[in-house]
Amino acid sequence: MKKLFILLVTFLTVFTVQAQQPQKITLEDILVKGTFRAQSVYGLRSMNDGIHYTTMEQQNQIVKYSYQTGEEVEVLFDITKVKDAPISSFSAYEFSDDETKILLTTERKSIYRHSYTAEFYVWNSVTEELTQLSDKGAQQLATFSPDGNYVAYVRDNNIFIKNLRFGSTHQATTDGKFNEIINGAPDWVYEEEFGFNKAFWWSPDSKFLAYIRFDETEVPEFSMPIYAGAAPTISDNKLYPGEYTFKYPKAGEANSKVEVYSYEVKTKIAIKVDIGEKTDIYVPRLKWTPDDNELVVMRLNRHQNQMDILYANPYTGDSRNFLTEKNDRYIAENFLDAFTYLEDGSFVVQSERDGWSHLYLYDKQGFEIAQLTEGEFDVTDFYGYDADKELYYYQAAAESPLRREVYYVSQDKEEKGKLSTLEGTNSAVFSTNFKYYINYYSSAKVPNYITLHDNKKGEQIRFLQDNTVLKNTVKSLQIPQKEFFTFTTSEGIELNGWMLKPNDFDASKRYPVFMTQYSGPNSQSVRDSWGGISWNEYLAQEGFLVVCVDGRGTGARGEDFRKVTYMQLGKYESDDQVEAAKYLTTLPYVDAENISIFGWSYGGFMTLLTLEKGGNLFKAGIAVAPVTSWRFYDTVYTERFMRTPEENPEGYDDNSPLSHAGDIKGNLLIVHGTADDNVHAQNTYEMTEKMVQAGVQFEMAMYTNRNHGIRGGNTSMHLYTKMVNFLKANLMEK
Repeated sequence: MKKLFILLVTFLTVFTVQAQQPQKITLEDILVKGTFRAQSVYGLRSMNDGIHYTTMEQQNQIVKYSYQTGEEVEVLFDITKVKDAPISSFSAYEFSDDETKILLTTERKSIYRHSYTAEFYVWNSVTEELTQLSDKGAQQLATFSPDGNYVAYVRDNNIFIKNLRFGSTHQATTDGKFNEIINGAPDWVYEEEFGFNKAFWWSPDSKFLAYIRFDETEVPEFSMPIYAGAAPTISDNKLYPGEYTFKYPKAGEANSKVEVYSYEVKTKIAIKVDIGEKTDIYVPRLKWTPDDNELVVMRLNRHQNQMDILYANPYTGDSRNFLTEKNDRYIAENFLDAFTYLEDGSFVVQSERDGWSHLYLYDKQGFEIAQLTEGEFDVTDFYGYDADKELYYYQAAAESPLRREVYYVSQDKEEKGKLSTLEGTNSAVFSTNFKYYINYYSSAKVPNYITLHDNKKGEQIRFLQDNTVLKNTVKSLQIPQKEFFTFTTSEGIELNGWMLKPNDFDASKRYPVFMTQYSGPNSQSVRDSWGGISWNEYLAQEGFLVVCVDGRGTGARGEDFRKVTYMQLGKYESDDQVEAAKYLTTLPYVDAENISIFGWSYGGFMTLLTLEKGGNLFKAGIAVAPVTSWRFYDTVYTERFMRTPEENPEGYDDNSPLSHAGDIKGNLLIVHGTADDNVHAQNTYEMTEKMVQAGVQFEMAMYTNRNHGIRGGNTSMHLYTKMVNFLKANLMEK
């Protein structure tokens, strides 16, 4: 009886202690179960009346809501109510301009980062008919004409136009061919680096379809082996790996030759547009003036430091240079998407001409009217112009580079102010007439908090999503939260960072350090925004101090801070990561003998350089899908910051990890996917050979047929388990 009593007391004591201990998060929670995935509002569209919006729900409904009340008004479309519907769900939708038709996306299959093929269906709300766009094979980029009578799309590198009134389809181009000619869709490097996947634009009156034609013939090819992924057998003929070959222009190599055409729908005639005699250029966007009269061609030189805006006659193809933007280093990418026409033909551009990213207003003749925003801060997004209030709306990092606020300003600056009220990261989606807006807010400690606002009264109407369940889960599990800090380097540069401490943190103890970073140009990893519950929080739970520092070259701190890395990518960024590690060694709770650094892609490049520079400062490092020489990377991205290898050989080689492979002292795990179309596995193979010849030991993991994200099946779990085990073995096990 006494023994039974002791056992019972012991059991109750253990049970009580376990009940008091917070439940631990697992890698499965993060990577498989989605336990901590924040909810949002998906597929939101403002309707033409400006007083209603729609969302996509359950992937089978489009629901109409009132901005004023936030309440559901009606279900505009429900696939389950369509008789004999050929599909049961859809992943995206678009309205025609008059909102009587809806284009539904199904069976989406990714190609590269932005591009995909899909099957599209058109719902006509007037006739209540659901029809397949085409039964001739998957399509790309299906887009309504403004009058709603046509849908243009791309298949097999050619453009097709379907007449919805008669059901007929016309093939507008016929010379498309894989790895040679692409019509209406960008090539690999345009898609990846100019951030778009559609290269055709309807004129506002639906009479013309302007498009870019890419001639890839002279672009060098890159091939990747594709493996069976299972034990090969003679019967399925997989004894030998296959191969995927595509056009990839590495730094200094030939790009696609681009041409611009204006295709008249009625006559079915394509008119070639004069974009100048030089062929070694980029055309990253086309637009149309609001009055339909002229096609707008954005022409960028190869150095990417001069943007010319051309106006072209769509009937003749004649063009003239209308506006030129220049920069001593390079034109920032946001110039492309911020370029916005207003109804009267005036337009807004975003420029760094005063050292900060700001908005400028031009009249329709191309003369500057006003600088709309000014000050020592960066505008980070332009939302548009409210003609009734005569106000311009934008997002900026005005209070801190760590945060984002939503602002408004009048042309004369007599009326200006801030719409957002919560400190953290805010972004807005306005209704068509700017009478209402939805604010997306988060902070390092608060997941997505989405609210609906009356812009006229300045009132919050209601919240749409507050992620209460997730907040309670984070609180109940006592998940570590970010603490922001700053420090000054030996060069006098103040840098921002955040730190995650273990739940049972004791300042009298010393903890191993896991430094994580990306560090790429104009990126930001140190932000007061919800970054989700990731393996960073898991590692903190496991006893690591997790630290992230944004070095020079990162965003929201002005042009000079952002572009100091020009012509020498890697130099200052890696110096700053070494400085960050040195700063951490001065903290009494840091185990200075057990510091590691991690990065993916550009961050992997930075991991290798930092290990090479840090000597014995770093005990271990993990480089995933790293660039090891910018000579291996694409033209658009690399030359924007480095020019060509011929022009800047020292910049390429002095800061290449390949040039200093023998200097790595810490333990290294290097990882790559064998089918990475972005940062080719070539980078890792070249680096490991350099280390082998230099006598540097390392661990290596290659993931079969995986792309830059290294995902699919059990891959993520395998990779992150490997990385956690590597860190624990090298920094925790004595």
